[in-house]
Formats: sequence, C-alpha cells, structure tokens
Amino acid sequence: METTPNQNRYRQLRAFCQAAKTGSISKAAARLRLSQPSVSLQIQALEKELHLLLFERRGPRIRLTPAGQLLLDMAEPLVEGMDKLVDSFSHAVSDVTSGPLDIASGESTLLYILPELTKHFMDKYPNIKVRLHNVTGRDGIVKMRDDSVDFAVGAMDEVPEDLSYYPIYNYKPVLIVPTDHALAKRKTVKAEDISPHGLILPPRSLSTLNQIDAVFKQHGLPCNVVLEVGGWEVIKRYVEIGLGISIVTSFCLRGHERLVKIPVDNIFPDRSYGVVMRRGKFLSPQAKAFLEFMDADFFSTDGGVASDHPDENAMALNQLKERLNSVVTATQ
Repeated sequence: METTPNQNRYRQLRAFCQAAKTGSISKAAARLRLSQPSVSLQIQALEKELHLLLFERRGPRIRLTPAGQLLLDMAEPLVEGMDKLVDSFSHAVSDVTSGPLDIASGESTLLYILPELTKHFMDKYPNIKVRLHNVTGRDGIVKMRDDSVDFAVGAMDEVPEDLSYYPIYNYKPVLIVPTDHALAKRKTVKAEDISPHGLILPPRSLSTLNQIDAVFKQHGLPCNVVLEVGGWEVIKRYVEIGLGISIVTSFCLRGHERLVKIPVDNIFPDRSYGVVMRRGKFLSPQAKAFLEFMDADFFSTDGGVASDHPDENAMALNQLKERLNSVVTATQ
C-alpha cells in the first residue's frame, strides 16, 4: 500500500516525540517496535523538511534544541490524540468500559482520599485495570512527565510550568496533642502557645514542614521540630505516646485516636488536594471517567448522541468506529 505524505508526517512526528520523551533513539525505537535506523531516518527527514535542527547529538544521547522543544509542545498532543483516537471516540458514545488507568499519589492521599472513590469507580467499571502508584511528589512529577501515569492526585503548592493543578478538596489544619499535654484542655491556641513545644512533622523534603515553619517565621517565632517522620498515621501514633505534638490535615483524623484535637485554621492556611497533570496531556477515556467521579463538573459537556432508531444508530456508530480503526492502523 502506498504511503501518503500525511502518513509519513505522522510517523515522523511520532518518532520525534518518542525520542524527545526518552532522550534516546534506541529507546524510542524499542517503544515503537521499529529499528533504530528507521527512527533516525524519520527524524532526519523531519529536520530536513523543516530546515531546522531538532536535537543536539552527543554520542548515544540526544537533547532537544529550542526549536525541538517548541515542536514537541505542539506535536505531542496531536500524536497522542491520534494514537488514542478510537478510545476517545468510543468514550464519546459511552462505550468504553475497559482499559488501563494509572494514578500517582502519595501515601496520605491513598489512605484518606482515594479509597472510596476507587471502590465506587471499580464497582461501576470492573473491567478497567486501575493501578495506583505510591510515590512522593518528585517521583510523581517524573511519572507524569514520562507518561507512566495518566495524572496524579495530591497537594501541590508550587506548580512547574509544564504541569497544571486543579484543586478539588479543601481541608482544615488541626493541632493534635497527647491527652495529658499542657495544651490538652485549651479550646483555642495562638502561634506563641504552640512554638515552645516540640513538633513532629513530615520530612523537610515535603512541603508541609516548610509551610508551617514559614507561618512561625511570620509571627517571629521558632519552629521547634523534634522529629521528622513521614505519614500521618505514624505521626499520630508518635503524638499519642508523648514524643511531641503536631499540626495535621483534618482528613487524617478518624475520631478513634487517643488525642486531643484543637482547630488552628486561624493560624495556618487550609490545605487543598486535587489533580495534577502534564500540560497538553491527552486524557484517556478511563482517566476522564475517574476525574468525573472526583468532580462531576471537572469537564464541561455539550450533550450526548441521540437517535429515534437506536439499533440503526448503533450500527452506524460501529461502522464509523471500524473506519476510524482502519485510518489509525494505516498511519502507524
């Protein structure tokens, strides 16, 4: 079958995008199941046609030029859209019930926000294979950038330029102290009441400690951290046995803890949690369905497909999907 110029362009852009994302011609070839010379020739043909150098080549390693980065920003959503055209069309007619869904999240979000959402989602879509990746913020960003996950769920205070953050949930800060602590009988506290006592907080590599430290500095007070440890469940346990006090996010408090809880939203800001994704990311139908579970208004809708003859409509849609499949197959 003769290859059209449009098919060639798609193959060239597909090879270019994979090489840019992996930083390697050989890795791009492996992902595309092509030979390394074939991928190299496609990229060279694209550079020749555009009269621009897209990569700086240093032995086996390649690096995008400014022109290459601009082309990647423009081409990647188009290539991803073409790759996932059939799934997207099927989702538009409410016919997508299977496929993979990868979500990155930290331990706290996995414990307190996602369990019920994931259960309801899997009850409705039992054939969708959900994979939850337990990662720190930095590792989650890496996974979003290399498209190992569809999106991440968590808190993000400083959003890199290539990512977008959509806050959905809002939680209050709470001071937790042992039941026999000096502050245990207080209904309200000020920053100067908390400062003298030893705090148990998440590691400084995460944003929570730095945010709390910044609030104390605004009040001209020291932030007395006696222990850094990850995970709200661990922190609650260490507070219970009297190793210190802590400022936690309200969602981690279930009511059964042997602790005294004191509101401190007059001192510390609320904490938002939401969805983080790469800018220009083409979302799979499975990802869109989960995001709608999180927030029914996450996407605007223009209405659905209606017909007075549902059987005829289904036949026509199936024929159209077959044509779409053949188009995508021909371009690959």
